[in-house]
Amino acid sequence: MRYVQLKEKLNGFTIFSLADIRKIDRKFYRRRLSEWQAKGYIRKVIRGYYVFSDLKIDEQALFEIANRVYAPSYISFEMALSYYELIPESVYGITSASTRRTRIFKTDFGSFSYKTLTPRLYFGYEIIRHNGRAVRIASPEKAVLDYLYINTRIKSEDDFAGLRFNKDRLSGLFNRRKMGRLLKRFGHKSLAKRARLLWRFAENA
Repeated sequence: MRYVQLKEKLNGFTIFSLADIRKIDRKFYRRRLSEWQAKGYIRKVIRGYYVFSDLKIDEQALFEIANRVYAPSYISFEMALSYYELIPESVYGITSASTRRTRIFKTDFGSFSYKTLTPRLYFGYEIIRHNGRAVRIASPEKAVLDYLYINTRIKSEDDFAGLRFNKDRLSGLFNRRKMGRLLKRFGHKSLAKRARLLWRFAENA
């Protein structure tokens, strides 16, 4: 397969894998990928995953890449909190939840980190679209609960103040009933206590 044929067949792909290519050409030789990288036609993200060199890399492209390179996963924790403007700082790297073991991939596109949730907690994400493709990201409520579940050191309203949570954004964005339903699925008493502290923090504006 020639490069121009690949580009035509995978037009619209943000990220593609060797498996994607072999769906088009079963006899494709992997060494061609190295040749095309050397010529600057494509760039490797991690082993087996590539993007075209002219791809516009924006936040949602990075979200789609994060979903693909380590699946199943969805954007959560600090990255989702920043996306929803619940915390003011820009986040270094793309943070995700996954049922697989904790991993960090350091790439030319930035850091992609994945924290483990048990399969029963793999829920509460929403679908946004990027170039017509589905991207999974935690709902605002689930992003906060995932964060509190992992960060057990948070024990007081002062801790939330230290994290610079946006009180107005919390009050305006959150659905308390939805948060309650999600908490029941966690079935975790100390997490429920931390969630109540967060509500108290948000209400004490």
